[in-house]
Amino acid sequence: MAITTTWSILDMTRKVADGNVFDVRWQCLAQNDSGPESATEAGKLITDANPSDPDFIPYADLTEADVLGWVYESLVEGDETPEEAKARVEANRTAKVVAQIERANADASGLPWSA
Repeated sequence: MAITTTWSILDMTRKVADGNVFDVRWQCLAQNDSGPESATEAGKLITDANPSDPDFIPYADLTEADVLGWVYESLVEGDETPEEAKARVEANRTAKVVAQIERANADASGLPWSA
């Protein structure tokens, strides 16, 4: 059993005039590579970027990695780093997939004389 976790940006809304992204829709999907079990966490990130900020990245220059960095940072709880927040969400989703697999393996149907 291998569980793969994939982060993605589903959509973004921006101001056309200055390329300021202010709404990001994201998803973290954990999926069993050998079965149908999966668990998703998704959310909406409202940004307050300022186009005059020296770190501002216009829409046309953004990469998915840039935007995922914003998402990880928004998930931070307490003293976590963005990478620790990312790992926490992944661990939570993976645990849900493992629980689904364990439930599926706990029961079986059939007839012993038909095997």
